[in-house]
Amino acid sequence: MLEDCYKTIDSPGGEGLYKAKGSKFYSYAFPVKDETEVEQALVELKEKHHKARHFCYAWQLGRNYDHYRANDDGEPSNSAGMPIYGQLQAFEVTDILVVSVRYFGGTKLGVGGLITAYKNSAKLALEAADIRTKTIDVAFKITFDYPEMSKVMEIINRENLTMTKQILEIDCQIFISVRKKRAEKIFNCFDRVYKVTIKTQD
Repeated sequence: MLEDCYKTIDSPGGEGLYKAKGSKFYSYAFPVKDETEVEQALVELKEKHHKARHFCYAWQLGRNYDHYRANDDGEPSNSAGMPIYGQLQAFEVTDILVVSVRYFGGTKLGVGGLITAYKNSAKLALEAADIRTKTIDVAFKITFDYPEMSKVMEIINRENLTMTKQILEIDCQIFISVRKKRAEKIFNCFDRVYKVTIKTQD
């Protein structure tokens, strides 16, 4: 992965189904931005699969892949959540929740069997999802007076920058979005221009 890119999904993926010794594992992938959305997705699945025994899952958040959790939901320790999380790593995705819903088939699978089942179940969910690569962008606000408009527009056109918003009143404000790897260069382009102020936006 490039340092200013990440992979994610924009909409829930299709349902995956993995079978092992009578047990059924239904798997799903959801786009999530925070833990509240994780909880909402789990509530919806528990309503849909109200007879299921286990709702095991893993999620990863953040464009730097820096926040995650794995949950075994009653299965033996590290036999469910971590194999699911391993697939999130294998597919290099973030801002995503993968849940594997198990219906017990009467035959115990053992820890090794569970690890294999939850791993393959998660893999099916991710294969059914529309995974996209996106860029990590930095937003800037450029503030200046009308006489500097031509200088600002010259840089915007030369660097082929995307303007996301313009406010042209007593003073002028132009908002731009730049790929992270170009952010420092673009900041310096405007910062060097007399009477032009550039600031990073949250």
